[in-house]
Amino acid sequence: MARRPRRKAEETREDILSMAELLFRQRGFVAVSIADIASSLGMSPANVFKHFHSKVALVDAIAERHLGSATERFGSFDRNLPPKEQLLRFVLRLLDSHLNDIQENPYIFEMVLTTVQAKLEAGNRYRERIEQQLEEIIREGVSADHYKCSDPRRAAHTVADVLASVLHPVLIARDDKDTLVRRAEEIVCFVDTALQNSAC
Repeated sequence: MARRPRRKAEETREDILSMAELLFRQRGFVAVSIADIASSLGMSPANVFKHFHSKVALVDAIAERHLGSATERFGSFDRNLPPKEQLLRFVLRLLDSHLNDIQENPYIFEMVLTTVQAKLEAGNRYRERIEQQLEEIIREGVSADHYKCSDPRRAAHTVADVLASVLHPVLIARDDKDTLVRRAEEIVCFVDTALQNSAC
Protein backbone atom coordinates (compact mmCIF):
# COMPACT_ATOMS: atom_id res chain seq x y z
CA MET A 1 0.00 0.00 0.00
CA ALA A 2 1.44 3.37 -1.08
CA ARG A 3 2.17 5.89 1.62
CA ARG A 4 0.43 9.22 1.47
CA PRO A 5 2.80 12.02 0.54
CA ARG A 6 3.82 14.14 3.50
CA ARG A 7 2.12 17.50 3.62
CA LYS A 8 4.11 20.68 3.84
CA ALA A 9 4.36 22.16 7.30
CA GLU A 10 2.69 25.38 6.10
CA GLU A 11 -0.32 23.41 4.79
CA THR A 12 -0.69 21.60 8.12
CA ARG A 13 -0.37 24.89 9.96
CA GLU A 14 -3.13 26.46 7.84
CA ASP A 15 -5.38 23.41 8.41
CA ILE A 16 -4.90 23.76 12.16
CA LEU A 17 -5.65 27.48 12.05
CA SER A 18 -8.78 27.01 9.95
CA MET A 19 -10.12 24.24 12.18
CA ALA A 20 -9.33 26.17 15.36
CA GLU A 21 -11.11 29.24 13.99
CA LEU A 22 -14.13 27.14 13.00
CA LEU A 23 -14.36 25.47 16.42
CA PHE A 24 -13.83 28.73 18.30
CA ARG A 25 -16.61 30.26 16.21
CA GLN A 26 -18.97 27.33 16.87
CA ARG A 27 -18.29 26.58 20.53
CA GLY A 28 -16.41 29.56 21.93
CA PHE A 29 -12.75 29.95 22.68
CA VAL A 30 -12.83 28.74 26.28
CA ALA A 31 -14.76 25.55 25.46
CA VAL A 32 -12.33 24.33 22.77
CA SER A 33 -9.12 22.52 23.71
CA ILE A 34 -6.04 21.69 21.69
CA ALA A 35 -7.18 18.06 21.88
CA ASP A 36 -10.53 19.03 20.29
CA ILE A 37 -8.74 20.73 17.41
CA ALA A 38 -6.41 17.77 16.91
CA SER A 39 -9.26 15.26 17.03
CA SER A 40 -11.26 17.19 14.43
CA LEU A 41 -8.25 17.04 12.10
CA GLY A 42 -7.48 13.36 12.78
CA MET A 43 -4.09 14.15 14.27
CA SER A 44 -2.48 14.01 17.69
CA PRO A 45 -2.37 16.99 20.07
CA ALA A 46 1.41 16.73 19.87
CA ASN A 47 1.21 17.55 16.17
CA VAL A 48 -0.79 20.70 16.92
CA PHE A 49 1.70 21.70 19.62
CA LYS A 50 4.50 21.22 17.11
CA HIS A 51 3.08 24.16 15.12
CA PHE A 52 1.49 26.19 17.95
CA HIS A 53 2.93 25.85 21.44
CA SER A 54 -0.30 27.01 23.15
CA LYS A 55 -3.86 28.19 22.61
CA VAL A 56 -2.58 31.74 22.99
CA ALA A 57 -0.20 31.16 20.07
CA LEU A 58 -3.19 29.95 18.04
CA VAL A 59 -5.14 33.07 18.99
CA ASP A 60 -2.22 35.24 17.94
CA ALA A 61 -2.05 33.57 14.52
CA ILE A 62 -5.83 33.81 14.01
CA ALA A 63 -5.81 37.46 15.02
CA GLU A 64 -2.93 38.14 12.62
CA ARG A 65 -4.85 36.44 9.81
CA HIS A 66 -7.98 38.45 10.61
CA LEU A 67 -6.30 41.81 11.15
CA GLY A 68 -3.96 41.31 8.21
CA SER A 69 -6.95 41.09 5.89
CA ALA A 70 -8.41 44.34 7.19
CA THR A 71 -6.37 46.60 4.93
CA GLU A 72 -9.40 48.72 4.06
CA ARG A 73 -9.28 50.09 7.60
CA PHE A 74 -6.02 51.82 6.76
CA GLY A 75 -6.88 53.26 3.38
CA SER A 76 -5.72 56.81 2.75
CA PHE A 77 -8.00 59.82 2.72
CA ASP A 78 -8.27 62.83 0.47
CA ARG A 79 -5.12 64.79 1.26
CA ASN A 80 -7.01 68.02 0.62
CA LEU A 81 -9.10 67.43 3.73
CA PRO A 82 -8.05 69.31 6.89
CA PRO A 83 -6.02 67.13 9.30
CA LYS A 84 -8.87 67.16 11.84
CA GLU A 85 -11.24 65.70 9.25
CA GLN A 86 -8.69 63.07 8.25
CA LEU A 87 -8.24 62.11 11.91
CA LEU A 88 -11.97 61.88 12.49
CA ARG A 89 -12.61 59.80 9.39
CA PHE A 90 -9.80 57.43 10.28
CA VAL A 91 -11.01 56.98 13.87
CA LEU A 92 -14.65 56.49 12.83
CA ARG A 93 -13.61 53.95 10.19
CA LEU A 94 -11.68 51.95 12.78
CA LEU A 95 -14.49 52.24 15.32
CA ASP A 96 -17.04 51.00 12.81
CA SER A 97 -14.80 48.07 11.85
CA HIS A 98 -14.26 47.11 15.48
CA LEU A 99 -17.98 47.24 16.25
CA ASN A 100 -18.68 45.05 13.22
CA ASP A 101 -16.05 42.59 14.42
CA ILE A 102 -17.71 42.33 17.82
CA GLN A 103 -21.13 41.79 16.24
CA GLU A 104 -20.18 39.47 13.38
CA ASN A 105 -17.24 37.63 14.98
CA PRO A 106 -18.00 37.46 18.71
CA TYR A 107 -15.57 34.58 19.13
CA ILE A 108 -12.72 36.95 18.21
CA PHE A 109 -13.89 39.36 20.90
CA GLU A 110 -14.01 36.48 23.39
CA MET A 111 -10.44 35.53 22.46
CA VAL A 112 -9.28 39.12 22.93
CA LEU A 113 -10.92 39.29 26.35
CA THR A 114 -9.50 35.95 27.46
CA THR A 115 -5.97 36.66 26.30
CA VAL A 116 -5.78 40.42 26.94
CA GLN A 117 -2.94 39.94 29.44
CA ALA A 118 -0.89 37.99 26.87
CA LYS A 119 -0.14 41.13 24.83
CA LEU A 120 -0.40 39.31 21.52
CA GLU A 121 2.07 40.18 18.79
CA ALA A 122 -0.80 40.57 16.31
CA GLY A 123 -2.30 43.22 18.57
CA ASN A 124 1.04 45.00 18.86
CA ARG A 125 1.45 45.02 15.09
CA TYR A 126 -2.10 46.32 14.65
CA ARG A 127 -1.39 49.11 17.14
CA GLU A 128 1.77 49.97 15.17
CA ARG A 129 -0.29 50.34 12.00
CA ILE A 130 -2.70 52.66 13.78
CA GLU A 131 0.20 54.77 15.04
CA GLN A 132 1.77 54.90 11.56
CA GLN A 133 -1.49 56.22 10.08
CA LEU A 134 -1.85 58.78 12.85
CA GLU A 135 1.76 59.87 12.39
CA GLU A 136 1.20 60.35 8.67
CA ILE A 137 -1.83 62.57 9.30
CA ILE A 138 0.03 64.58 11.94
CA ARG A 139 3.05 65.05 9.62
CA GLU A 140 0.75 66.35 6.90
CA GLY A 141 -0.74 68.75 9.44
CA VAL A 142 2.74 70.00 10.33
CA SER A 143 3.66 70.40 6.64
CA ALA A 144 0.49 72.43 6.09
CA ASP A 145 1.46 74.60 9.09
CA HIS A 146 -1.72 73.50 10.85
CA TYR A 147 0.03 71.63 13.68
CA LYS A 148 3.01 72.65 15.81
CA CYS A 149 4.62 69.31 16.51
CA SER A 150 8.34 68.61 16.66
CA ASP A 151 7.97 64.83 17.13
CA PRO A 152 5.01 63.42 15.13
CA ARG A 153 5.94 59.84 15.99
CA ARG A 154 5.76 60.43 19.74
CA ALA A 155 2.59 62.47 19.26
CA ALA A 156 1.00 59.59 17.31
CA HIS A 157 1.80 57.20 20.16
CA THR A 158 0.13 59.55 22.65
CA VAL A 159 -2.89 60.10 20.42
CA ALA A 160 -3.32 56.33 20.05
CA ASP A 161 -3.35 56.05 23.84
CA VAL A 162 -6.00 58.77 24.11
CA LEU A 163 -8.13 57.07 21.46
CA ALA A 164 -8.13 53.71 23.27
CA SER A 165 -11.53 54.46 24.83
CA VAL A 166 -13.11 54.43 21.36
CA LEU A 167 -10.89 51.84 19.67
CA HIS A 168 -9.96 49.10 22.13
CA PRO A 169 -12.40 46.13 21.81
CA VAL A 170 -12.61 45.65 25.57
CA LEU A 171 -13.50 49.30 26.17
CA ILE A 172 -16.02 49.80 23.35
CA ALA A 173 -18.10 46.67 23.96
CA ARG A 174 -20.03 48.22 26.83
CA ASP A 175 -21.26 51.36 25.01
CA ASP A 176 -23.68 51.94 22.16
CA LYS A 177 -22.47 53.25 18.81
CA ASP A 178 -23.96 56.74 19.17
CA THR A 179 -22.14 57.25 22.47
CA LEU A 180 -18.87 56.02 20.98
CA VAL A 181 -19.16 58.22 17.90
CA ARG A 182 -19.88 61.28 20.03
CA ARG A 183 -16.92 60.44 22.27
CA ALA A 184 -14.67 59.95 19.22
CA GLU A 185 -15.69 63.35 17.83
CA GLU A 186 -14.94 65.03 21.17
CA ILE A 187 -11.55 63.31 21.49
CA VAL A 188 -10.53 64.22 17.93
CA CYS A 189 -11.56 67.84 18.55
CA PHE A 190 -9.44 67.87 21.73
CA VAL A 191 -6.46 66.25 19.96
CA ASP A 192 -6.69 68.63 17.02
CA THR A 193 -6.68 71.64 19.35
CA ALA A 194 -3.77 70.26 21.35
CA LEU A 195 -1.68 69.61 18.22
CA GLN A 196 -2.33 73.17 17.03
CA ASN A 197 -1.22 74.71 20.29
CA SER A 198 1.62 72.54 21.48
CA ALA A 199 5.11 71.90 20.12
CA CYS A 200 4.77 68.26 21.17
